[in-house]
Amino acid sequence: MKTTFKFFYFLLSNKIGTHGVSLMRIALAIIYIWFGILKIFGVSPAGDLVEKTVFWFKPEFFIPILGVCEVFIGLGLLVRKWIPETILLLLLHMIATLTPIFMLQSSCFEIFPYEPTLAGQYIIKNLVLVAGALVISGKYNEDYYAAMNLEKEQDKFGVTTQSGNHQILNK
Repeated sequence: MKTTFKFFYFLLSNKIGTHGVSLMRIALAIIYIWFGILKIFGVSPAGDLVEKTVFWFKPEFFIPILGVCEVFIGLGLLVRKWIPETILLLLLHMIATLTPIFMLQSSCFEIFPYEPTLAGQYIIKNLVLVAGALVISGKYNEDYYAAMNLEKEQDKFGVTTQSGNHQILNK
């Protein structure tokens, strides 16, 4: 029984290793597009929190604009060549979403810092989104620089090839 479990775990983990980062990228894209659309149509459960955090903007304008930005981040995650710019925007967005933890502690915690409210939990879960973005960024950079190093080596020999997600062309 134990051997069978380990065998199936190995098969599964091998697939996860191959496709895990892509699945993370797609999952983040879905979350961003979904939550962005909720803000655009004014039905986001985070609307009140956003309104309290950026009180100097009119919420009827700011929240839909924020939603459009979130949709663009989601779409950017789906287009590989936009990943570096998208990850930067995502991380800036995440920094902004953490501000209520410091500015609106009474809205985010029943007892600070031990008992988060539902709004506080909504914000704290963003740490997982940040970690996912960092994993995606690391994998993208690893692929990109591996392709660049391969290109340098191939330039020595005049070879053209395709490596991973990046096509290497002779100059």
